[in-house]
Amino acid sequence: MSIESMESAQNLSQFKEKLLIMASHAESMVTRSVRAHLDRDESAANQALETDEIIDQLEIQIDRIALTLLARNTNNFELRQITCGMKIAQDLERVGDEASTIARRSILLMNLPSLVTPLDITEITFLVNSMLKDALDAFVVGNTVLARGIIPRDKQVDQLNSKYQQQLITLMEADSKNILRAIHLSVITKSLERIGDHAKNIAEDAVLLHEGKDIRHNAIDQP
Repeated sequence: MSIESMESAQNLSQFKEKLLIMASHAESMVTRSVRAHLDRDESAANQALETDEIIDQLEIQIDRIALTLLARNTNNFELRQITCGMKIAQDLERVGDEASTIARRSILLMNLPSLVTPLDITEITFLVNSMLKDALDAFVVGNTVLARGIIPRDKQVDQLNSKYQQQLITLMEADSKNILRAIHLSVITKSLERIGDHAKNIAEDAVLLHEGKDIRHNAIDQP
């Protein structure tokens, strides 16, 4: 093996390692931000916010390594690893942004009294957390059956978010004192819906990487 080939192999290994670290941070960040909201846990919210900068720096490092790898000769599978990895890193960075939003809004809600009729978002938080975990697992181990199963769950998340938004509108119309709290909750549920979108993107990239198939517009129809 030439020196250049050895360097490429080392860079690719480092690329994968940093992507896995970034994925772990993003997943834990979502878990903490959700716990911050559900348990009114300011410590969990602050921990989530502290992680955002780590995720941002990892994305920059991953992009730099990827550009180095792309400047050299790569085979088709390595090229897919790099391009899919860059896309996943971008989705993970956005997951971190949405988790930060949830954490910040949760802190604001902690300083306000709870709604007389609380909005129970347990179902969407569980669904989004499981989608992100499964998408990352599918990417790492190459389980494309698991990846494909995430697509219909994204539609469930969209439906739940629509239901919550309507409930919040009803609460605001019932009493103007609910408006500020309802706005914070609306932003939180929308951020959860967006995390679901990013989980779906990661699942689609997992299929592209391991099968070489682009399922973005026909995921349900693919065998």
